[in-house]
Amino acid sequence: MISLTILSCNDNKLTEVVEVPLPSKDEKIIIGTPDEVKANPGAFQLDKLPYAYNALAPNIRSLTLETHYSKHYLTYTNNLNKAVANTDYANMTIEQVLGKLDLNDAKLRNNAGGYYNHSLYWKCMTPKPETEQATDTLAGGINKDFGSYNNFKNLFKAEAAKQFGSGWVWLVVDKAGKLQITTTENQDNPLMKNALIPGTPILALDLWEHAYYLDYQNRKNSYVDAFFNVINWEKINENYKAALTKVRKV
Repeated sequence: MISLTILSCNDNKLTEVVEVPLPSKDEKIIIGTPDEVKANPGAFQLDKLPYAYNALAPNIRSLTLETHYSKHYLTYTNNLNKAVANTDYANMTIEQVLGKLDLNDAKLRNNAGGYYNHSLYWKCMTPKPETEQATDTLAGGINKDFGSYNNFKNLFKAEAAKQFGSGWVWLVVDKAGKLQITTTENQDNPLMKNALIPGTPILALDLWEHAYYLDYQNRKNSYVDAFFNVINWEKINENYKAALTKVRKV
């Protein structure tokens, strides 16, 4: 058995080291199921992965998804529960935690962000998209705020390409109800106090190397292209309508 070390760096500082076992030529990869993965007891639990580990292949293969969900996401969840235990945060929603947390509390900041970001990311994808692009209310919003779906897609991909090191690309609904594309570093997100463009995230793309390196190595742009093949636009449309309702209530 050999292993691949995945390094994620930001501003020349190491932010993650992951040893991922790779099989020898005489060994087989044994992939479990998402239902087998359980977080430790605590205030927050894993969102169930809404498809099998191999369901997104060849865009995202089973070993990548299994490692991402059962190791990275699980670790963020367990560490978040440790960080909020016996605090007022344990009685809040994850959105409330993100809005109130002290940005100097690195443990809570990284793990609360990692938990929320991944929980949204899983839901943004589906094995069999019903449509290749946004429809319904979201289509109208994209045409209004970006000019066309193709303009939006190109802008989103351009932001992903510019993001250096570990981070995320987001489609958010801002406080005025406008759609905007933004990026964050590490496990930060647009719900935190330091967000350059605050808003409600409706679409999330993980740009940490653990999300794509086993499949695409240094070809991050190929991973971004593949992501667009599995976006669940029906779900993103639901997220958009919910976010607009929230804006109108404020």
